[in-house]
Amino acid sequence: MSISNRKEALVLFVGDVTLLIAALWLTLLVRYAELPDATLFVGHIVPFGILFLVWVVNFFIAGLYEKHTLLLKSRLPNILLNTQIINSVIAVLFFYFIPYFVIAPKTNLFIYLVISSVLILGWRIFGVPAFGFRKKQKAILIGSGEEMRELRDEVNGNPRYSLVFFSSVDLSELSGIDFEEEVLNTIYSESISTVVIDLKDERAEPILPRLYNLIFSGVRFVDKYKVYEDIFDRIPLSLVGYNWFLENISSASHMGYDALKRIMDIAVGITIGAVSLIVYPFAYIAIKLDDGGPVFFRAERVGRNNRAIYLIKFRSMGTTSAGGGIEAAPRITRVGAFLRNTRLDELPQLWNVLRGDISLVGPRPETPALVKLYEKEIPYYSIRSLIKPGLSGWAQIYHQEHPHHGVAVSETKVKLSYDLYYIKNRSFLLDLKIALKTIKTFLSRVGK
Repeated sequence: MSISNRKEALVLFVGDVTLLIAALWLTLLVRYAELPDATLFVGHIVPFGILFLVWVVNFFIAGLYEKHTLLLKSRLPNILLNTQIINSVIAVLFFYFIPYFVIAPKTNLFIYLVISSVLILGWRIFGVPAFGFRKKQKAILIGSGEEMRELRDEVNGNPRYSLVFFSSVDLSELSGIDFEEEVLNTIYSESISTVVIDLKDERAEPILPRLYNLIFSGVRFVDKYKVYEDIFDRIPLSLVGYNWFLENISSASHMGYDALKRIMDIAVGITIGAVSLIVYPFAYIAIKLDDGGPVFFRAERVGRNNRAIYLIKFRSMGTTSAGGGIEAAPRITRVGAFLRNTRLDELPQLWNVLRGDISLVGPRPETPALVKLYEKEIPYYSIRSLIKPGLSGWAQIYHQEHPHHGVAVSETKVKLSYDLYYIKNRSFLLDLKIALKTIKTFLSRVGK
């Protein structure tokens, strides 16, 4: 990949901010039909500058700086349109309800919304390719197994990546090919710039000396698993063994990170908790009118270090079937179905966040019965209890088919690969990203 994802995100960010400022200058030019002087421009840039910051945060939440949205052209207009609609609502509320930032005439705002939307869309569709992000580089993939095929199909089947696998070599079939003719000569004749190889596979050992000389020809070598993790945002389970955990996972305390995480838990928990109190009277009335049972339900879950914790939720199941075992087949009430679909049933868990039972971000806690089952069926499943569970997590954001209730061994294996990614890479910025995306998901569901 000619330019790293971080550099690409930085270029996108700088381009967005530059165009947001340029759009303001063009707005004043269009509105007053003359070059805007410094006084006029500065009078607008101060309030708009605050707005720019909010908008860029919204771009971040929408995923416009991620590798997964760097971006399919067919999806880009729709994503940008939805984002700009939200930005427009924020702008109107900002300028109409905060007297200090009132601008006149209001026509300027609406002209600006149109011009900025056109500029940002044009920049993302036509400007980004000019930086070479979309120029495909040829690569060869050397490995084996389902994960190799999954990686090859994802990269070659999606135009968002700057890499394309010209060919692939299956290590399980290495003895049946002429390596010199089919691989080395192809690399030279086709100007292959990158070799993605499974360095953990012992069957690759015999060919490493023959690949060594390619370094002097400018060919770059990348570990297959690093590419897999970067593209799929999860750890390939075939890689996971005792040596991987010893190398990548630690239970040692990270004082700075732990302190920031706890501060975020308390600050966000108090803020959202206070706002969510508006929901409680309505939830109380609705649940009581529905079946007259208790408003709250204590759900037993497994917390950090396998400690039992009890999460508080708005009750969504019938009072005769509220359980937590594997065989439970609870009847979801009419009000409960709405609470679950909108995730409003989880609002009382903010009290658990403030208590320290769970964090805002972390692997979702499971019932004791499911934990016992999965620890028998899924290798290394118990590693999830190494850190504090969370109200939302990496798997909930990126695993589209993560299991919600009942036994689902195969789906839980995939979910574990996302949890391992989070445990390995956890940081305050990653937690902040997950929290913002969770808020966006929650608001979108409530608005349905």
